Amino acid sequence: MTTTGRFTLPSEENYAEKTKELAELWGADAIRNSDGTHLDEAVLSLGKKVYSAYFPTRAHNEWITLHMDETPQVYLLSDRILAEGESVDIPLMAKFYEEQLKPNRDADPHRYWEVVDRTTGEIVDTAQWELDEHEDIVHISGATPMHEYTAAFMAYIIWDPVEMYNHLTNDWGDKEHEIPFDIYHEATRNFVFDTFRKWLKDNPQTDVVRFTTFFYQFTLLFDEKHREKIVDWFGCACTVSPKALDDFEAKYGYRLRPEDFVDEGSYNSAWRVPRKPQRDWIDFLSEFVRANVKQLVDDTHAAGKEAMMFLGDQWIGTEPYKDGFEKLGLDAVVGSVGDGTTLRMIADIPGVRYTEGRFLPYFFPDTFYEGNDPSIEGLDNWRKARRAILRSPISRMGYGGYLSLAAKFPKFVDTVTHIADEFRDIHERTGGVAAEGELNVAILNCWGKMRSWMAFTVAHALPNKQTHSYYGILEALSGMRVNVRFISFDDIRENGIDEDIDVIINGGPVQTAFSGGDVWADPNIVETLRAWVRNGGALVGVGEPTSLARQGRFFQLADVFGVDEERFQTLSVDKYFPQTVEKHFITADVPGDGSIDFGEPILNTYPINEEVTLLKADDGQVQLAVNEYGKGRGVYVSGLPYSAANARLLERILFFASHNEDKYGAWSSSNPECEVAYFPDRHIYCVINNTEEPQTTEVTLADGGTTRFELEPSAIAWREV
Repeated sequence: MTTTGRFTLPSEENYAEKTKELAELWGADAIRNSDGTHLDEAVLSLGKKVYSAYFPTRAHNEWITLHMDETPQVYLLSDRILAEGESVDIPLMAKFYEEQLKPNRDADPHRYWEVVDRTTGEIVDTAQWELDEHEDIVHISGATPMHEYTAAFMAYIIWDPVEMYNHLTNDWGDKEHEIPFDIYHEATRNFVFDTFRKWLKDNPQTDVVRFTTFFYQFTLLFDEKHREKIVDWFGCACTVSPKALDDFEAKYGYRLRPEDFVDEGSYNSAWRVPRKPQRDWIDFLSEFVRANVKQLVDDTHAAGKEAMMFLGDQWIGTEPYKDGFEKLGLDAVVGSVGDGTTLRMIADIPGVRYTEGRFLPYFFPDTFYEGNDPSIEGLDNWRKARRAILRSPISRMGYGGYLSLAAKFPKFVDTVTHIADEFRDIHERTGGVAAEGELNVAILNCWGKMRSWMAFTVAHALPNKQTHSYYGILEALSGMRVNVRFISFDDIRENGIDEDIDVIINGGPVQTAFSGGDVWADPNIVETLRAWVRNGGALVGVGEPTSLARQGRFFQLADVFGVDEERFQTLSVDKYFPQTVEKHFITADVPGDGSIDFGEPILNTYPINEEVTLLKADDGQVQLAVNEYGKGRGVYVSGLPYSAANARLLERILFFASHNEDKYGAWSSSNPECEVAYFPDRHIYCVINNTEEPQTTEVTLADGGTTRFELEPSAIAWREV
């Protein structure tokens, strides 16, 4: 087994001896610095490939303090203020962190800001309000009593959000705040490229430039108590400027409103059904960002170095799953691995030579403190990622943070030694090829391919508390023996449904991008999916799939699922539930007590007729049902938070829905806590234990024979075929 390579080690100043020791233990062939650390000559002379973090738009306060009107900007929405008379004052910064944000008083507020009567939704005429620049208060006259008012105003971002987060997390004290800058302004853009070219000449020892990241930060705003206020890892809020807005108008022929960014207070969350202004801004921004990324990459290559993008921080506008990403010429993408879903988010990116995962825990004091055992998180993170690596391998792994912290925990050091060796062993055995998938599964939502593996999350591996039931679907799929793709409603509208798709999954709460919202009023979408299922396709609905209250239905494809949701309009119409079926292919592996964790309940779901097969219907609503629909099948499930039992349940749903029950046995495991990955070209398969406890399982082979495995905690076992 290879014991060196494919591993990137973080290091820091005055730590050469320990770095050398851990590099040998972990088999590191590359070394990197992290935010707040620096590699000195002694570390650089260890003979490892050198990654250098590079921040194109921060860490140069000597420039930006002279050009404070060229920091990135964001539209903020004030609190809703009640008018009790004909005048009302709106304090702009009442709930925002003034060390991070500062209202833009340089550009004409009456052109770039907006005051809205939130009771009527009407824009307040600019003649009715004025800005007090000394107090940052908007004074409104002619208000309607008992109406609420808001101001959407443009603000400078004067402290880089990620550096700020690291500053506060690590208690960096009086360290100077790093001010970000916006390359949309020509002077700053020239400074960024001139500075980078000089940096390339001054850092000949660097082999890989690890751009962390490029130009625009995802939406990360803090409140007056220094707490996170608005977090959207996909958010484009922090990308505006007067010049960019004017250029957008010239190119697209219409002017964006501040409301197009604050969006009634949602800030264009990825949950919102995307509207034309939002999509157009993403396209406009991406074109600009990519053109400048390409220039940085070309300069990097001209200096004889590799260009690596970190999928995080200022990644907005790069859009790695949007068509054309491969034209940037990036050598690699690295990202933080929180679980199987985020591993796939990195590994599936097209158009780069290799991908790398930064595993958890990060070597920061919030995890590495006396009395804590970081190895627990380290192994848990590895188990989640490993099942996804077998389905879509990354080329390299590593960690980040302060190596001096991690070195104080011998058990963690041993754990990483084991993980690194196992990672290399997987590559050596499989040749970096993915395990075979038995079915082709498509996730259908408004975003499609552009947000592959990016649904239902606040940030990396952090679902909203209300959405574990949906995120669990992705996490289960990330390591399942199926091939996964993401398709949009536009794909179906323009191209129909690909012939090789076995199952389509649609799900999410009502009026979200993931369930579809108003798209279900389009007869073309409904007709296409109905015809596909009736001709033998399989549609799985989760939560509130195809939901839109219209024509007496809430689930617009209730006829396919056999299930609808009562929205208190047809309470006078009786609903009769057939008897639940105790034994079924889908529920064959459910524990003996019949318990299934469906997560957050979807209330008042009911069968639309008594021909539906109910598999679970507790407390007066349907949790799991199957429905024959012509030659095809529909399946409804109210939700599935991730667990081994639920991953097994979903796997059985997919095989049953697609009429592939006969394929289910081959390369299956009798124990849901263990999974099998088969590599036909290498004539091998492996069995993994996804728990910290010993497990026993029977694996069924392609010929129907079985093999018994006794697996140690977190173990992986390999066999030849």
